[in-house]
Amino acid sequence: MSAPSSLRDLYIDTSSAWAFVPPTIPQLATASEPFSSGASYQWSNRPSHNPIFDLSPSLDLSEVSGINVTNLFKALVASALLHYSSTAIAMPWEVGKLLLQVQWVPRDAGEPEEPELVDDNDDVLSDSSEDDSYFADPQAGPARRAAPWPTDEQGYVMRRSVLEEGTRPEYIIPVGSANGVWGMMKRIGSFRGEGYLALWKGLLTSCITEILSSTAQPLIHNFLQSLFFPSMSPFHQPPLILPVASHLITGFLLSPLDLVRTRLIVQSYTSRYRTYTGPLDALSRILRDEGGLKGIYFHPHLFIPTVIDNALRPIVSLALPSLLAGYLGMQISEETNPWAWAVMELGGSCLGLLITLPFETIRRRLQVQARGTAKPLKGCVELRPAPYNGIVDAFWHILTEERSDLPIKRIKKRRGSQASLKGKERTTSSNDDDAGEGEGWFRHSGIGQLYRGLGMRLGASAIVFCLAFFSVEEGDGGWAEI
Repeated sequence: MSAPSSLRDLYIDTSSAWAFVPPTIPQLATASEPFSSGASYQWSNRPSHNPIFDLSPSLDLSEVSGINVTNLFKALVASALLHYSSTAIAMPWEVGKLLLQVQWVPRDAGEPEEPELVDDNDDVLSDSSEDDSYFADPQAGPARRAAPWPTDEQGYVMRRSVLEEGTRPEYIIPVGSANGVWGMMKRIGSFRGEGYLALWKGLLTSCITEILSSTAQPLIHNFLQSLFFPSMSPFHQPPLILPVASHLITGFLLSPLDLVRTRLIVQSYTSRYRTYTGPLDALSRILRDEGGLKGIYFHPHLFIPTVIDNALRPIVSLALPSLLAGYLGMQISEETNPWAWAVMELGGSCLGLLITLPFETIRRRLQVQARGTAKPLKGCVELRPAPYNGIVDAFWHILTEERSDLPIKRIKKRRGSQASLKGKERTTSSNDDDAGEGEGWFRHSGIGQLYRGLGMRLGASAIVFCLAFFSVEEGDGGWAEI
């Protein structure tokens, strides 16, 4: 019987078998030199890549983990600069849209009527009336002059029309002189009391609001998910109530900043007529004169529009694309067909603007109203003299007392004799009737006032769709094996 073979040749050291770094092999002959580099390869850590201000964290595991104050500070500064620059780019369009939304354009805003001519009876009391009658024409009628302008209790001339140049305050942009956001932007730049720098009113407040909103909303969303759905998998889509509630809570908490931003944009840019000197002054004066924190958060003219506006936006943006796809009979999702889903999102955003934009307009108009002991705001556009009594009252008065055909065409009148003046009045009234019949209900309805800035928002939605379309084309079609 032969002796058993030795197992010494089959023994493998466990430390070398599970080693990820192969041992260094000594260099052999010249023929094996081309393969020596591959045989002596060492697994190295990925080099750190810092694309923006050297801010990405280092991937070297040998480094001591901890908070680098310098990198943290640089990251915060870089994020603030990016938010500030992006907000500054979009701010002129936002200013033009907001001023169009709060501008009051009454339906009877036309060319002011000519002053009525009355008989001049002062000649009877004049001492030289007998001498002047010798040179007067015996066939001429009595002398007539314009009636005096109506005045208030303090003796100031009262405005009879918002188009009167003589009684319009110098800090108010002429009503109806701009059509669309771009037209309002050009009008602000060319107006003497504003200028091109006025297109960036409220920039700092808008930037702070955007940063706080983008930071607080995900945190509130994660907190609500961990509180009410702790066992939910990250791969499952959360219910619609979570994003709606997170956006609603975030918008409610930041509603004072949104109020301050609206007041800063609407007020006159001229220092002589400026109500607030800055965001801190505006916030302190609003808290002092308009009911404190309770008034700034829970006043019905502020609380109800805030809840409706911040709840409708996420509902529309999240629910309408799937509803539109189901209505068209298409079973698609963002993962299976991203192109078709982008089209559904574009259609949903366009349809959603028809729902959300009127409530946003009403909210802006209620924000510019003074409450409590505060003085009325001196806006750079025409504001309604009488305040609204709520959402329904504002909606009804905008529809019934305002007009939508901007810009307003003005007809210049010339003074003449009494007969010619009557003829011109008849001609002008007939022309106005014909123009009213030709323009239709848009001239006699304020429905267009509820949708100021619609074209700009549709253009922004189209730009977002194009960016998403090109990003889908350039991205990978699926998972790739490493």
